This record gives sequence, structure tokens and C-alpha cells, in this order.
Amino acid sequence: MGIRIHRALVGIALAVAAVSVQAQGTIRIGLVNEATGPNAEAGVYTVNGARLALEEVNAAGGILGRKAELELEDNQSTNPGTVLAFSKLFAQKDIVAIIGPIRSTQTQAASPTIAKSGIPVMIGGTDPTLTKVNNRWLFRGRPSDSYSSRVIADFGINTLKRSKWAIIHSTDAFGAGGMNALVSALKAQGITPVLVQGYTNNSQDFTPVVLAIKKSGADIIGSYMTNSPDVGIFAKQLRQLGLNAEWVGSSSVVTDTAMKLAGPALHGVYSIADFTPDANDESKAYTAKYRARYKLDPDVYSSWAYDAMKVLALAINNAKATDPESIRKGIVGIRGWKGVEGTYTFDDKGDGLRGYNVVKNEGGRVTFIKHIDFKD
Repeated sequence: MGIRIHRALVGIALAVAAVSVQAQGTIRIGLVNEATGPNAEAGVYTVNGARLALEEVNAAGGILGRKAELELEDNQSTNPGTVLAFSKLFAQKDIVAIIGPIRSTQTQAASPTIAKSGIPVMIGGTDPTLTKVNNRWLFRGRPSDSYSSRVIADFGINTLKRSKWAIIHSTDAFGAGGMNALVSALKAQGITPVLVQGYTNNSQDFTPVVLAIKKSGADIIGSYMTNSPDVGIFAKQLRQLGLNAEWVGSSSVVTDTAMKLAGPALHGVYSIADFTPDANDESKAYTAKYRARYKLDPDVYSSWAYDAMKVLALAINNAKATDPESIRKGIVGIRGWKGVEGTYTFDDKGDGLRGYNVVKNEGGRVTFIKHIDFKD
């Protein structure tokens, strides 16, 4: 009898120990990243930012007192690769949340898969429609282009005093969404663009686009260009063909990759950037940590991923649970949290930021001009 009781007690002890070990297991967060393909350099920055945040989260006690870890899946810089990467992560039952792509077109492709999964996903795509397609599992870690377009238009018209606009955009979801938003923002101020010109991502020759700009008589270019290499090629060909119009572009204009490729061709260009090192105390501190850790200057690819990881950790800790509904409640409950990208207050649609910085490339260095926030 005594032996039976002893064995029963041992069994209970082992079961309790197993539960304890399970409770202390790591919390796993996925990252769909551009590890290969034309945007692989941007993917390096994205991983750097997410890992830096992860290290800080773990150093501060982890998530719910448990160590957090990152599970990477390469999307090969393509839409089909993005869908496959999400599917692989969703198949791993212990992934509690995912940091998705920065590119709108990739998120658009994967949105139906994400909606079916019921797993919270932080995204960096700025196409305004992404959070308006009845997908309650998408949460944006950057401001949408419904805000960037208003800043581009306001700055170009009222500060640079330009009125003849050429809009250059990629034909993917990001570029088309940004173009439509900018056309509307200009129309609200009584201006119709003299040229709206699209192009295909990963183009090698922008000569027809540049010639169209020259023919239009535009004195300012507003751009929504998805890939940094395209920005570099376009900038060089723009200057080679003697076009020196003012240029106010989306955030891709001041990525480290674009600036390295274009060199002096991008000097003097303005950008609407959600991240810039001198925008606030948080971005200044982050820049110092990033440089010390990686010996590189941070850009938007790293900054948004850094904030996305911090948002997920904050939401889960506030919710005190890792089930999808609790995490969702934790995210939309965030109010006034100061991140590297700005101050986050999430709405029920999943949007957390409503402002942009105006910056300028001065001799290869990005300088902060001002920050503009909107209430709606």
C-alpha cells in the first residue's frame, strides 16, 4: 500500500513538474522576412531591429516572465513566397503572433490566409486599405499613406511653393494606394497633377519615366516607390537627364540602401519618413543602440520591426495571456505608448500611428525638419 501511495505521489510530482516546465517554455513569435531576393538587404535591417527589441524584452524579464524567441521564415521578396511563409508559421501551433512584411503588396497577398488563421500579425505596409478589409488580425506598426499623402501635399505646396506636380509610383498595392491618396490630397488643395506615371517594380531603365516628367513641365515630383534599388536607379537617371525638380518622396527615398545606391543623385531630396534618428528621444536612443550593436545606421526597415516586437510584448504582458483574442485586446488597448516610430494609440481597425516626419537628404545625411500628427 505504501509503495502504491509513493508511486502515486511520484506520478503527481512528475505531472506538476511537466506542467511547470511547459509554463516556463519560450514564447515564440514569427517573422516573415525578405532573407533572399531583390530586397534581401532590407531584410537584414528588419531582422536586426526585431532581434534588438527581442534582446531588450528578454533582458527586462521576457514576456509573461518567459523568454521570447523569434522564428524566421523567408518570403523570397515575393507575394507567393509571403503566403507560403505565413502558412509555414501558422502550421507551428506554438507561434502566438507574427511580425509580417513591410510591403503592402505582400500583405495584401497574404491577407486572406491571415484572416483564416486567427493569429495576430503586425504589418508595416502603409496602403490605407489593408486595415479596412474586414481582417481583424492585422495591426499596423507604421502610419498609413492616408497621412503621408497629406504631409507630402502640404509641404510641397505651402513650404516649397510648388504647383506643377508629377506623381511617380510603383504599380503594386503600396504605390497605387499612395498615388490615389496623393491625388486626393492635392485635389483638396485645388491642384490637379500634370503627370501621374506608374512603373513596374525592379525596373532597370526609368528613361521613359524621366522623359515624361520633363515633357510635362512639372516643377515637383511626389513619389511612392516600393523598392529602394528602384529609387537609386531612378534618381541617377533623373539627374543624368538633367532634371532637377524638387522631389518629395515616401520613406523609401531615405532608406540606407537607396542613399548608398544613388549617392549625390539623392542629395537635396525631401522625404516623408515615419522614422528618422532625430525625431524624438526614443528614436535618438534607438539609433545609438542600433549603431553600437550592428555598426550600421538604422532605417525604417529596422525601426518598424523594433517597435512591432515591443508592441507585441507590451500587449501580451498587459493581456496576461497568449491566446489570440487576448493579444488582440491587448494591442487595441494600447494608448499613448512612445515608440521609435512615434506615439501609438491603436484603434479597433488596427492602426496605431497618425503622423509623419519631414526630412531632407543633405549631402548624404538625413536631417529632421518637423513632425506632423493628425487626429483623424
